[in-house]
Amino acid sequence: MLQTFKEYEHATSPSSALNETVESIKEDMERGENAFIAYLGEQPVAMVRFTFSEHSVYFFRLSVIPSKQGHGLAKALLKKLEHQALANGKMISKCKVRMSVPRSIELYRSLGYVITKEEKSENINGFSLSIATMEKQLTK
Repeated sequence: MLQTFKEYEHATSPSSALNETVESIKEDMERGENAFIAYLGEQPVAMVRFTFSEHSVYFFRLSVIPSKQGHGLAKALLKKLEHQALANGKMISKCKVRMSVPRSIELYRSLGYVITKEEKSENINGFSLSIATMEKQLTK
């Protein structure tokens, strides 16, 4: 995850993902957060973190290490996530994405997600961001 988000280290609004540690992620997992991790051999190469609510799954920190981007790993993880959501009775998948990262928006659109809300938000580092909420109705 850190390798992926490192590209935003010097952005006007650096990603708060860069503040996370193995320990902080472990604590989040102990509080109910989930994750799928994709491996090639013994090497973790992609991950997505998520939480379930009453009717939906919310995912975040979808990341693929730079050398493996463009090989369908993000799409495969999201398909797995959507399948897991349906198996748990969730009919909506949603995420928030920076408006300044059009390739992420296009990835989600290619999988059937639509922008349902646009807003200004402040990340945990105190930076103001333009954020889009994207959602997909899941079908069996």
